Amino acid sequence: MSTPTTEARGQAGTTALRARFTDLLAAEWIKLRSLRSTYWVLGGGALVVIAINANSAYSNARRLAGMPQPPAGTERHFRFDPLHAAFVEPAWQLWMVIAATVGALCVFGEYTSGLVRTTFTAVPDRRAVIAAKTAVVAAVLCALGVIVAGVSFGVTQALLREQGGLSVGDPGAVRAIAASALLAPVCALVGMALGAVIRHAAGTVVAVVGTLLLLPAVLQGDTYRWVKEIGNAMLLSAWRCLVENPSVPGLAEKYPVTPAEAWTVFAVWPLVAVAVTVTVVCRRDV
Repeated sequence: MSTPTTEARGQAGTTALRARFTDLLAAEWIKLRSLRSTYWVLGGGALVVIAINANSAYSNARRLAGMPQPPAGTERHFRFDPLHAAFVEPAWQLWMVIAATVGALCVFGEYTSGLVRTTFTAVPDRRAVIAAKTAVVAAVLCALGVIVAGVSFGVTQALLREQGGLSVGDPGAVRAIAASALLAPVCALVGMALGAVIRHAAGTVVAVVGTLLLLPAVLQGDTYRWVKEIGNAMLLSAWRCLVENPSVPGLAEKYPVTPAEAWTVFAVWPLVAVAVTVTVVCRRDV
């Protein structure tokens, strides 16, 4: 009986590996959607974020409608920014924490339940497991982020249509929507890294709030340039820059973050987070 050649065995191994990773993707998707908390947390969080932004737009629309119109040929003494109503910072800070918590839950949840032992027994290649988990979490949160950012922008600008509401083609609109849509998957990957390091629910949530919200607040001062530069490297600072309306001048500040630097921050954080997750999971015992 003939034996398979080395080339044939290599092709068979490659095919098996590809099929196996597809199975891992399916398994991670089942894990994510089988958790009832995923639907409640993500669905409820998305509705809250949209509702806060819509309420801001509605309140501003009523206030502006009730103000006396300035004389012809003159402008109001203040410059209203309709783009800000779609991206109210407290709403998106809440969204960051929710996304990061869900990402963390996908990691530490398996450790606390003991499911991770079964997973690594069935699939010893831990890097493949983390790659599949990362892909599923990032894809789901990215899709939901697009929905939340798009709906927030559409609803708020519709409510402000009589007060100068924007369209997608206006300067800064697409950039703000894209940055807000990507905020969820990036924060979810950061949450995965923190969950892999801490492996405890309460500790991970505290670390998420501290890393994503408290650190940027502490590093806002511009007395020392090195402090401000570190603050510019925070996700929240980068998001603030990207959702600014280029048509509305903002407050002058020392050492401001530029859009190019902000997009770099959005690219570096998930890469570092995935590297931390893979390193910790592969080197620590279950």
